Amino acid sequence: MLKLYDYWRSSAAYRVRLALNIKGCEYERRAIHLLKDGGQQFSDEYKRINPLSLVPSLQDDNYIISESLAIIEYLDEKYPTPPLLPSNMEDRARVRAFALTIVADTHPLCNLRVNNYLVNEFQISEEQKKQWIQHWITTGLTALEAQLATNKTAGKYCFGDTLSLADICLIPQLYSAKRFECDLSRFPALTQIENNCAKLPAFVDAYPVEPVTA
Repeated sequence: MLKLYDYWRSSAAYRVRLALNIKGCEYERRAIHLLKDGGQQFSDEYKRINPLSLVPSLQDDNYIISESLAIIEYLDEKYPTPPLLPSNMEDRARVRAFALTIVADTHPLCNLRVNNYLVNEFQISEEQKKQWIQHWITTGLTALEAQLATNKTAGKYCFGDTLSLADICLIPQLYSAKRFECDLSRFPALTQIENNCAKLPAFVDAYPVEPVTA
């Protein structure tokens, strides 16, 4: 069985849970709590799985993959139905560009290790940290909203009426935007897609819920 090393609130892990659910894959979740015990991602045991001490990681038998997009594309190749990328070359490029606006240009500026570095090394306040995060999330979402405005394949989801890698990346980013109290009223197209996705079991089941501990 596939094994996902996961943190419930990680946007990157959320993406992979969505892909696994959409593909209908059975998988085991192994919690790596990023805040407990000084950060369980820094344990020697987990560093043998992911030397960069990041989640998610996916184990398929003895094969381990890191980086959410690499994991998702691996799943898309191994389990091709339903596909997460369009068959047309130009459309695949558009979907990947949309996804990378989030994965490469937005999320990395707002993740936990960046926040910790800003606080620990530059002594910024919690309010300044929040402003930093809001700025970069809003910048990314503004670009995505503009992309959708020129999208000729608009539909229920980012690129038509079929789910794609773009939706898998968008929904966790909107979750983070709400968590950090970003104003989403400026992004009607993005929030409509979020509403459409929220009706799907794959998205409901992947939604971040903190595990109950005894």
